[in-house]
Amino acid sequence: MSKNKFSKEFKLAIINSCKEGKLSIREIASMYSVNRKTIYEWVYRYENYGIEDLEQSRSWKSYSKELKLSAIHDYLSGQYSLREVTRKYKLSSNSILRLWLRKYNSHREIKDTSKGKTISMTNGKKTSLNERIQIVLYCLEHNKNYQMAAETYEVSYQQVYQWVKKYEAGGEEALKDKRGRNKEEQELTPEEKFKLEMKRLESENERLRAENAFLKKLEELERRRL
Repeated sequence: MSKNKFSKEFKLAIINSCKEGKLSIREIASMYSVNRKTIYEWVYRYENYGIEDLEQSRSWKSYSKELKLSAIHDYLSGQYSLREVTRKYKLSSNSILRLWLRKYNSHREIKDTSKGKTISMTNGKKTSLNERIQIVLYCLEHNKNYQMAAETYEVSYQQVYQWVKKYEAGGEEALKDKRGRNKEEQELTPEEKFKLEMKRLESENERLRAENAFLKKLEELERRRL
């Protein structure tokens, strides 16, 4: 997938193909390797909010605690689907709502986006190379949703944005911190490296298990509503 695949121009080309009516949505989705639901969402946003809404946001979008809780409660009421709640509250993506639902389900505090940014999230959080790679891949997998990646991993929006740009330009090598540290990874003994990697894998596996279990619950709810 090229880094420009989901640019405004790319989305507009797909929308125009849909409007021409020469091909079905299924055929267009196959041609451009884009999910049909994603195409429907782009068409909806374009028709309701204009071409500007097709731009990838590069700034932190603020959501109040009250809005987040209203969106969560609307979805859990069973009266709305994920997409309907996302549209109702003009959220940047379904993924943002999924993130709030996971936090709510795990009994984590829901905060204002602006107030929820701690000092470390505003000024930048110290991270390892492995963490930066993981955050970048997560962001890319979610269509460069910088805000969701920042909230998920509790780092600053600017950090995520810069890491993605560096990764696209120079790969994993570009994510290495060139500043002096107490003990860079290359200075670790083989045993220390092994323990570090095992700890990282255990943490990631635990996170994935919890996330997959919750996503299955959401998918089951969605199926029941269809």
